Amino acid sequence: MNFVFISPQFPKTYWNFCDRLKQRGVNVIGVGDTPYEQLDDCVKRSLNEYFKVDDMKDYEEMLRCFGLITFKHGKIDWIESNNEFWLQQDARLRTDFHVTTGIQSEGVVEIKSKSAMKKHYAQAGVPTARYHMVSTLEAGYSFIDEVGYPVIVKPDIGVGAEATFKLKNDKDMRDFYANLPAIPYIMEEFIPGMIISYDGITDSRKEILFETSHVFPTPIMDIVNTRDHLSYYSMIEIDEDIRDAGRRVVEAFSTQSRFFHLEFFRLTKDKAGLGKKGDLVGLEVNMRPPGGYTPDMMNFANETDVYRIWADMVCFDELRIPKIQRQYSCVFASRRDGKRYLYSHEDILKKYGNHIVMEERMPDILSAAMGNQMYTARFTTQKEVDCFIRYVQRSDHGGNE
Repeated sequence: MNFVFISPQFPKTYWNFCDRLKQRGVNVIGVGDTPYEQLDDCVKRSLNEYFKVDDMKDYEEMLRCFGLITFKHGKIDWIESNNEFWLQQDARLRTDFHVTTGIQSEGVVEIKSKSAMKKHYAQAGVPTARYHMVSTLEAGYSFIDEVGYPVIVKPDIGVGAEATFKLKNDKDMRDFYANLPAIPYIMEEFIPGMIISYDGITDSRKEILFETSHVFPTPIMDIVNTRDHLSYYSMIEIDEDIRDAGRRVVEAFSTQSRFFHLEFFRLTKDKAGLGKKGDLVGLEVNMRPPGGYTPDMMNFANETDVYRIWADMVCFDELRIPKIQRQYSCVFASRRDGKRYLYSHEDILKKYGNHIVMEERMPDILSAAMGNQMYTARFTTQKEVDCFIRYVQRSDHGGNE
């Protein structure tokens, strides 16, 4: 099997996907823009060969590179990056090189366009926010007459909370339309809720091989726009309504043979037309692993190897590890440069050193959404998780900023 993995060097733990494939006898070929000599040794060892391109956004250059791979290794069987930024290009390359083991160009819109996702959520019986495709200020005001302020505006096709804003009044509306982006934007009614994800891996029949759930107390949009710190954690037990809604959404989308990250709101108060406090509302789907080092958090929480589960799916289309027993909640808490915190780095390590499984500076490219310094730990109770977050992020004048 010839498997081309795009950008195996980023995020930095993604070499594990390649490593598990290589362990199973797959010919793993990496394509990236980092010079080979600058790759970490673990990345080099995980690959059978590496092709360097100057600009991964240059599709003509990528075409030439993949043509060379085909000439040297024969037909390509899989193309994957597991990275939101490259999903459209992944699909285009599969289509152009007749690789049928993944989403094709014509199917990528349904997993990238936030407006196109709505119909699939509806098929799954999961409500979503009312929306309007941004056009004129007058049309925007008509939508406001229907749903009221605030509203959320964001790229219809975008990565994470990139260029996402909350418009609270007429002035915000006028300012937004005065500098209207050139790309399609979607406007949605504001949903009062906490984000909860349903994450996992499917086989070619959409059977779920692995599942878990994460809670995000503060929306990533707010983290990015306010330059705040981030915290989120995995659930030891998946809420049954999340499991039920998540599985219905998996069935409604093209989720065959993929890692997935599905996002929902749990309403924090009643919302007319959508549900009562505590009900679930669909947010968006992401057909790749959740961001940053979340796959590693899954491993720490479940004492498993999701990289191996994914590789076994690719190679054998089945789960080949023992039944997973959830034992921990794995929690991520970050700090933001420029904020003053009550407890020092040394204080955190001294108090929680036995629980911390990862700690490091976040790469600049991830810091806008995830903070600058991160601590990841695992615990057996929600009370411990909450205490850890408060301790890491407590400001030096008291409270949790």
